[in-house]
Amino acid sequence: MVGSKDLEPSITPFFPNTFLSNQFMARAQLPPRNTDLSGKTAIVTGSNVGMGYEAAMQLLGLKLSHLIVAVRSVDKGETAAATMRKRYPTAQIEVWQLDLCSYESVQAFAKQVDTKLKRIDIVIFNTGRARFTYGKCDSTGHEESFQVNYLSTILLTVLLLPILKAKGPPGQPAHLTISSAALTLDTKFVQKDKNPLFPALNDPTNFDRGDTYRVTKLLGQMFLWSLVDHVSANDVIINLADPGFVRGTNFARDLADAKVVNAIFTVFGLIAGRSPKVGASCYIDAVVTKGKESHGCFLMSWKVHPFPAYLYTPEGKVVIQRVWDETLAEFDFAGVRSAIESMKA
Repeated sequence: MVGSKDLEPSITPFFPNTFLSNQFMARAQLPPRNTDLSGKTAIVTGSNVGMGYEAAMQLLGLKLSHLIVAVRSVDKGETAAATMRKRYPTAQIEVWQLDLCSYESVQAFAKQVDTKLKRIDIVIFNTGRARFTYGKCDSTGHEESFQVNYLSTILLTVLLLPILKAKGPPGQPAHLTISSAALTLDTKFVQKDKNPLFPALNDPTNFDRGDTYRVTKLLGQMFLWSLVDHVSANDVIINLADPGFVRGTNFARDLADAKVVNAIFTVFGLIAGRSPKVGASCYIDAVVTKGKESHGCFLMSWKVHPFPAYLYTPEGKVVIQRVWDETLAEFDFAGVRSAIESMKA
């Protein structure tokens, strides 16, 4: 199988070449019409609004039997779930609390999956927190987008891996996809030479409203680069899916008070943005249509795409290892090393 790591690095300029191709020329790849998810269980994070909601609805439209709506606000999740239940009355739809600013919440959610679900087939991590001003998660002390997009998402990924291996579909691997971004192809990553790296990512003086989000997504690609060496595609298929630039989501909610910038962002979205339905179809493609050939891959425009060129360089390999080491050290309290080791058995 030829994965993202095996492809030649892309040297095409992101703006305007890759962006325009991604947004205007790529065509959505929908699951075959006979796709039937009856009997299957899926978790979709952030599924009360935007692409998470659309992804959940598309899974239900494919006859998914059991959906876990994983959200920070249970009340908002129940509001969304009420609409889902009305449209798909035969599906079992539950709302579970998950706060990605809290390690305690992440661990509690993983335990809930282990103790309450008899089967788990699909996990979609629809995480895309973009801060336009510096902010911290109080319980961890980490910069918020770093915490939500990378640290908590990766912690939950690793904690769920043994559960997915044990409770996946009989004779088939479970699927887990993490929201990524084509913007990683145009990341400055000025902190890359810092050792240790994580303190530099938390430093307010290094915060860049244009680049910090991209860096958090790049870190996910770096961690996956190493993680797939420990996880067999026969047990769990893990990939990263870029939904593209999507209009009408809660992605840039920090701009609500900046009326002029928010207006520009909104107009640009109307011109160049994909609809949430099309953006969410990238997730569905990653977990329903794509198979073992997508394990460890970065999916962009419904196709396997190379990682950013920096990851293929000797300097990039050093940083990939640093990200791996610092991430595992950060998560020692949660026993992630043993969870990863168990995937080799």
